[in-house]
Amino acid sequence: MGDKSGSRGWWGWLLVVVILALVVGAVVYTIKRKISHSNGGAAPVPGPPGAIDKKYSEALKIAMQFFDVQKSGKLVDNKISWRGDSALKDGSEANLDLSKGMYDAGDHMKFGFPMAFTATVLSWSILEYGDQMDAVNQLEPAKDSLKWITDYLVNAHPSENVLYIQVGDPEVDHKCWNRPEDMTEERPLTQVNTSSPGTEVAAETAAAMAAASLVFKKTDSTYSSTLLKHAQQLFSFADKFRASYSESIPDVATYYNSTGYGDELLWAASWLYHATGDKSYLQYVTVKNGKDFANWGSPTWFSWDNKLAGTQVLLSRLSFFGSDTSASENSGLQNYRKTAEAVMCGLLPDSPSATSSRTGSGLIWVSQWNSLQHPVASAFLAVLYSDYMLTTRTATISCSGDNYKPSDLRKFARSQADYVLGKNPMKMSFLVGYGDKYPQYVHHRGASIPVDASPGCSDGFKWLNSTDPNPNVAIGGMVGGPFQNETYSDSRNNSMQGEPTTYNSAILVGLLSSLVTTSSALKSLS
Repeated sequence: MGDKSGSRGWWGWLLVVVILALVVGAVVYTIKRKISHSNGGAAPVPGPPGAIDKKYSEALKIAMQFFDVQKSGKLVDNKISWRGDSALKDGSEANLDLSKGMYDAGDHMKFGFPMAFTATVLSWSILEYGDQMDAVNQLEPAKDSLKWITDYLVNAHPSENVLYIQVGDPEVDHKCWNRPEDMTEERPLTQVNTSSPGTEVAAETAAAMAAASLVFKKTDSTYSSTLLKHAQQLFSFADKFRASYSESIPDVATYYNSTGYGDELLWAASWLYHATGDKSYLQYVTVKNGKDFANWGSPTWFSWDNKLAGTQVLLSRLSFFGSDTSASENSGLQNYRKTAEAVMCGLLPDSPSATSSRTGSGLIWVSQWNSLQHPVASAFLAVLYSDYMLTTRTATISCSGDNYKPSDLRKFARSQADYVLGKNPMKMSFLVGYGDKYPQYVHHRGASIPVDASPGCSDGFKWLNSTDPNPNVAIGGMVGGPFQNETYSDSRNNSMQGEPTTYNSAILVGLLSSLVTTSSALKSLS
């Protein structure tokens, strides 16, 4: 009897323990589910820079060098053996030093509109991914290249309502094929002013100055303040004297025609708000001018000409990370964020609203001229948006009822980057100097002419028409890219596909910097 009673007691206690364990387990499971549901199953927030992806690290180091290839002026610590001092007298006719800055592409023009865009995007890349650049020793080279441009832009803005927007005559320049070091042709200056306004180029330059002021804020406060002062003056000039520079100066339309200035005004005001915290700039983009210029609800492509998609992503950071805003300001910010999400949904290949503007291999394809600009810019915006989502533990975005994670956006961004680096039907890298196979006949004057040759303006064309590969490597240049049928003709005369541009380099550096490793997004750019 006593043994039987003890056995029943033991089993009873065991049953109680099991029931308690089940209850505790159920409670823990329920709590975990609630936490997971409240976070939407968001992935862990990345911390400091993690493991380095060697492929993107190597590509970034190569891409960064194209800025050195394109530098004008008296070169300091020159790392490109076949480059030397050039255009030292640029700006002298106006008693200005416009010797710095960068050549636009394979020619020797300094076009202020795309050059300013280069500076804005390079600044944005540094601000968002400076820690990742630093992890592979590319932060200082990026800042040096940025300053080479902003030094030029400061000098190109000698008074509040005057901005020099071009050095050189493109018609004269394109009649020559020589090295920049050997230029003898006239280098006339073009300006916008109150009589011949240029809202988009003045506003883009303001955006560049404002963004760069944030880059140098902690390391050179005096220079940062100078940049910000120029940015504010240029924005006032752009906004007060509204007119397209393509109409004021029709000659500029041949190469960098503007399709409108509303996007640049919003883009510049957005950067000025980040740089100053002045609510008037926020109200400018949300309350006063959003309805007129933002084209809410209509996704667009990000480029040197159209800044709307970039503005939408930039302003989305304010709603992601929180900002002290009024109801009307917040309503405007939500409109920007919704449109940014529409842009993202268009990029995701499996989304119900995915764009059909792609090649058979999945490369975003919009234009046969400079075709890689749009996929690389799109991928840069996508990875930015995915990082905002990750840092704020935003689990998904909804595209016509289907949900997509930050990892889906990052996967898309990687696919575009990998295509550029050689994962394509041609099995060729479009980044000059990267991989075993890349273009050998890049449309670039300096790269095509031997260093020991000094041809004049016209007799240098024998190098353009030569069947020999370029004697110098335009390292880091991203060429225009493939046609929609995924073919590429490696010919020096094929400027449509084979000419690299400085602004392409800026967006590529941004994309590669975002992929070289992972880290948390900054809650504030200031």
